[in-house]
Amino acid sequence: MYEYKISIRRYRVMKILAIETSCDETAAAVVEDGRKILSNIVATQIEEHKLYGGVVPEIASRRHCESIVAVVNEALEQAQMKLDDVDAIAVTYAPGLIGALLVGVNYAKGLALASGKPLIPVHHIKGHIAANYIAHEDLKPPYLCLAASGGHSHIMKVSDYTTFETIGRTLDDAAGEAFDKAARAMGFSYPGGVHIDKAAKNGDPKKYKLPRPKTQNPYDFSFSGLKTNVINLVHNANQKGEEVDIDSLAASFQYTVADILSSRFVQAAEDFGYKTAALAGGVAANSALRGMLTERCEKKGIKLYIPPINLCGDNAAMIGSQAYFEYQSGNVADGSLNAMATLAL
Repeated sequence: MYEYKISIRRYRVMKILAIETSCDETAAAVVEDGRKILSNIVATQIEEHKLYGGVVPEIASRRHCESIVAVVNEALEQAQMKLDDVDAIAVTYAPGLIGALLVGVNYAKGLALASGKPLIPVHHIKGHIAANYIAHEDLKPPYLCLAASGGHSHIMKVSDYTTFETIGRTLDDAAGEAFDKAARAMGFSYPGGVHIDKAAKNGDPKKYKLPRPKTQNPYDFSFSGLKTNVINLVHNANQKGEEVDIDSLAASFQYTVADILSSRFVQAAEDFGYKTAALAGGVAANSALRGMLTERCEKKGIKLYIPPINLCGDNAAMIGSQAYFEYQSGNVADGSLNAMATLAL
């Protein structure tokens, strides 16, 4: 048995080594005071998972095991630091693929134990939101955030850096998941969002009339029916020997998802009186959503913050950013920290 000595020290400048392995990206970064990236390394597995049309959890876990030492070492090297130079170790512990998370959590626990550094647990969605703190030094709570990714679609009140309240969420498929599954039906490879975005630029977003599921809570989302409608449309056309305008179908699907997300988010901002808002998550890289949400927020006098494309997907810099604020609030873990596949904010 072993124990971590848990204590909260105040650093004039705090440098955190962060690790992210929640899905198919092995990532490590060094972040200073939650706002400045000193290094940000990502080893992607996309090309391998393309062979299977999506992420294979067992393969993802194995690749994390193979890559994590080199990725962490490269992050330290790029930051021109050694492990002794960092002030704390941060890691994504939930939610995500359990096997993948365990690789990062156990490696981070080992580093913390060996170095005597504090161990900071970070919720993956909080990390996505924190990507905006790196990109926008003036962004401070309170504000309303739309977090949309492959596994999550949430509208959240961000009261302070570590306090969140979910007021809307997906009831079934997340937006990113719907993109991937609809893209597969259209003949695109994994990950589907980038291919739909590209094809949509050459299509007519009004050509196909797609359903807009209603929800009891006006701030919730439901994308399962929309996704299924696209899949059935393609399959029925193939069975009848009819041609599908894939570019226009991609444009119609993308427009519908972006419209649902942006309209409900802006409505929530108005209803709750927010004049500051943020977008986060992998789907935040979608050009239609970025453009539509920017335009609608401008019309309503809402200041919108969006992270750059390179910080929308999974990365460790966002984890290091959120870890800084978690540490300031006293959130430090001990040796009992475990990974969790699901965990509400």
